[in-house]
Amino acid sequence: MVRERECVNIQLCFENMVPPIDTPEKTFHSSHSHPPLNERILSSMTRRSVAAHPWHDLEMGPGAPKLFNCVIEIPRGSKVKYELDKKTGLIMVDRVLYSSVVYPHNYGFIPRTLCEDNDPMDVLVIMQEPVIPGCFLRAKAIGLMPMIDQGEKDDKIIAVCADDPEYRHFNDIKELPPHRLAEIRHKKNENKKVDVDDFLPAASAHEAIQHSIDLYADYIVETLRR
Repeated sequence: MVRERECVNIQLCFENMVPPIDTPEKTFHSSHSHPPLNERILSSMTRRSVAAHPWHDLEMGPGAPKLFNCVIEIPRGSKVKYELDKKTGLIMVDRVLYSSVVYPHNYGFIPRTLCEDNDPMDVLVIMQEPVIPGCFLRAKAIGLMPMIDQGEKDDKIIAVCADDPEYRHFNDIKELPPHRLAEIRHKKNENKKVDVDDFLPAASAHEAIQHSIDLYADYIVETLRR
């Protein structure tokens, strides 16, 4: 009967993903120094915490809107378009690009921000190396790339990795080489119309990020409070 109750408790934890539950301590009459495997599994599960959601649970950092945490979705050089699954907080495969082009830089979003397209603020992070999807890094905004994607506003923050010695000294997009700007501007999307305006300076990027922070506070936080 004890083993049956333990199995029921494990099943309930999987189905409901409830917060930790206090379970009574049991005395084991065994020659082994460790409790049985099913008891160790149950003990581990009752101590678990709810998995963090990168959009809502990760702080943007005290330096925002100038210096902030950025969650990477797509690594530099990838032909796979990864994106955040808003419901689970996991990084999912959206599609593989049809053409031979790849993403020229690491691409992600700023946590606890919200834009007019109901997504977090997009960020293109310039750095030396690709990084794995789902990790986060410190980024410094140096410019803004205004975009219209299929008739909707879809601006991108241009940033550098704050901990990359090759790029961390850049403070404004005008400091980048012309070829780098041309590489960023070139964006080919299958069956989509994308208009890219002139790059705007770091100050415009800071204003856009602050606006997205305010939108998140107005809509997301107030919704959670209700």
